[in-house]
Amino acid sequence: MRLVLTGADGFLGWHVRVLARALGWPDPAGLTRADLADPVRVAAVVGGADRLLHLAGVNRGDPADVAAGNVEVAAALARGLRQCPVPPATVVFANSTQAGNGTPYGDSKRAAAATLAGAVHGRCRFEDVLLPNLYGEHGRPHYNSVVATFCRQLADGDPPGVRDDRELTLVHALDAAAGLLGLPADPGAPWDAAMPALQIGVHALADRLTGFARTYRDGEFPALADRHDVRLFNTYRSHRFPADQPRPLVRHADRRGALVEVVKAHGGAGQTFASTSAPGVTRGEHFHLAKIERFAVLRGTAEIALRRIGHREVLRFRVDGDEPVVVDMPTMWAHRITNLGDGELLTLFWANELFDPDRPDTYPEPVGEPAVEPAASAAVAG
Repeated sequence: MRLVLTGADGFLGWHVRVLARALGWPDPAGLTRADLADPVRVAAVVGGADRLLHLAGVNRGDPADVAAGNVEVAAALARGLRQCPVPPATVVFANSTQAGNGTPYGDSKRAAAATLAGAVHGRCRFEDVLLPNLYGEHGRPHYNSVVATFCRQLADGDPPGVRDDRELTLVHALDAAAGLLGLPADPGAPWDAAMPALQIGVHALADRLTGFARTYRDGEFPALADRHDVRLFNTYRSHRFPADQPRPLVRHADRRGALVEVVKAHGGAGQTFASTSAPGVTRGEHFHLAKIERFAVLRGTAEIALRRIGHREVLRFRVDGDEPVVVDMPTMWAHRITNLGDGELLTLFWANELFDPDRPDTYPEPVGEPAVEPAASAAVAG
């Protein structure tokens, strides 16, 4: 699948790239704003592609800038498409359910759709996908969605700022990405191209996220009743990570030995398993799209390393069984654990769902840089 994106570095674009990585597709080619100013460059990049996704646009700002931004970007892309001898097989526009609603944003989205449709008419397939409010991990507060705004406020220790109550239609960005990529609907997968929506009021959304935050603040997992609960909770966690990791555990010790409480989950399915690793052994090197995981080293010294998909920075946490902590893996981050000690490493893992070998929600991805050498001190560092 040869995929080309505009807006590849935006919120929805990142989720599209993550899903493409999970599917094992080649990394999509991206068209920047500078590229779009050059029709010859656009034609060279998009020519012969299987699918071109137009995601770039302006969501917030001065009404005139919003209107002009959406129309101008679509017009620039259209100029390049007209110069393309072999157009993409399919051009997909990430439109909005607000298209044509009489606002500068809505009318500009409708005009952008018409511009693109005219540029490819009779030459290739055009899909105009109307998207509702999107939410998901690493959304930009006060820009991408009210979910991102509430999660950021709660992560900062502030109550959500609810100005007025209205009904929202929310779709997770990964489900929207699946729809834009033309994948089949699959309610059992971590993504669903049918784009199952959550209908919820603003006050109810604030209350639900506040409850998640209150429970997780103490290191416990809230009850997660359905796929939207899981994804809303993962969205909140993305605004907490890595500031609240690792989390220290209370260790109770006497002459008989020691005890620590690793996981408290308020309802829902879950699975706990343990592993031993010889010195120098690494486990992981993968990422999850929806699964929640917790790691706890009970004996030995290890490094837990993580990298957000599509980014280069590697975060490292050194952990030791003598000073037990837990580290919760954020979704869509590659992660691994490496035994840095001279003896056997004993690690406890917990996941919020039972392992299904047919749907493991596990995708291979190297974290990147090799683990560091063992240090004299095994103190926790983050």
